[in-house]
Amino acid sequence: MRIETVNADCMECMSSMPDNSIDAIVTDPPYGLAFMGVAWDTFGDGRKGGARTNATFDKVGGNHHPTCAADQVRTRRSENKKFQAAMTPIFKEALRVAKPGAHLLCFGGTRTFHRMACAIEDAGWEVRDCIMWVYGSGFPKSMDVAKAIDKHLGVKQKVVGHCETDPQKGFSKVKGMGTGAASIGDEVNSTGYDLTEATSYEAKKWDGWGTCLKPAWEPIIVARKPLDGTVAHNVLTWGVGALNIDACRVPTYSDGPGTTPESSVGGRRGSMAGSMNRVEYDGSKGRFPANLVHDGSQMVLDLFPQSKGQQGDVTGNEPSHPADGVCYGEYNGRHSFAKRGDSGSAARFFYCAKASKRDRGEGNDHPTVKPTSLMEWLVRLVTREGGVVLDPFMGSGTTGVACKALGRSFVGIERDAHYCEIAKGRLA
Repeated sequence: MRIETVNADCMECMSSMPDNSIDAIVTDPPYGLAFMGVAWDTFGDGRKGGARTNATFDKVGGNHHPTCAADQVRTRRSENKKFQAAMTPIFKEALRVAKPGAHLLCFGGTRTFHRMACAIEDAGWEVRDCIMWVYGSGFPKSMDVAKAIDKHLGVKQKVVGHCETDPQKGFSKVKGMGTGAASIGDEVNSTGYDLTEATSYEAKKWDGWGTCLKPAWEPIIVARKPLDGTVAHNVLTWGVGALNIDACRVPTYSDGPGTTPESSVGGRRGSMAGSMNRVEYDGSKGRFPANLVHDGSQMVLDLFPQSKGQQGDVTGNEPSHPADGVCYGEYNGRHSFAKRGDSGSAARFFYCAKASKRDRGEGNDHPTVKPTSLMEWLVRLVTREGGVVLDPFMGSGTTGVACKALGRSFVGIERDAHYCEIAKGRLA
């Protein structure tokens, strides 16, 4: 197992890598949103090859800066086309170094992932699926329209409290108002943000209106390099091309989030199909993994209905014919298996990747760190032990931390020297 981190531009670094040498690519690239005004999330100022730029926030605009109007969101077609054009050659180079049948798992932002997917497809990858990563830690970035109207009219707003911390980071103690959160549109000063309320008649008519929803999920694009022949031939020849289903199954015991204890399923098998090809599953291994993953937070658990699991044993002798109006025809027989007897949030049917307070590591100030358990699940899904994983946008190295824990080799590339040093420290 080798762990390698490189402080370089990913295009330049990948150009020196041999063809067909990488088993999987698992990465969280920039989303093209000018996130918090950082240079690494800006694109398209005419640099040769459409690569990323060091343009400042003021040059490119954005929607995460406290002094920027929320209607300056980077969703204009021209900006998105630059983003797609910048990402396509990167994914094309990644395709070259990947083995035939290798998978690419790529995070995206909800406003720009369609351009990310197009860049991946234009580069020659086959888009296979999209995993939804649902979490409860997102914070609203909405502008208060009423306050914006007052500012537009030159009306001074009434100060009703003070926020001691950056409202972009979520809830905080607010002097004079108990606990709350500032919104984009409040007045910034040296000690924090003055919380204000709409004053003019025109503004009060728009009280309660905003411009953005609270983010609660991110897409993970699942793509695969075209196969060398059939799946069987590809996996035997190159050692990649399939998903490691059993290693990523969802636990069916009482350690699932938001559940009461389940009875043992005793290793009995069941059938999940009617007149179609039967899909067998082994209850003792856990539930079949889905294209939805969540963080187990209470907000996420509350999104799912309360649902009882299988409450009785199946003997295998029950009638198999469907009710009238069901289109799938006769079941191909049932296998016996014991009841689960569980209940709770239906979130337990999906893999739970909880974030740990230790995920970041000491001194890690990267703004978009993913939970290590999530990255471990993704790495297990697309690689075997000993495989080589590439992350062209390493950031602070969470993909590498996951690879090291799972016995996978890792090559991480990061052009920001500060974040690269953080990654090296975590991997050490």
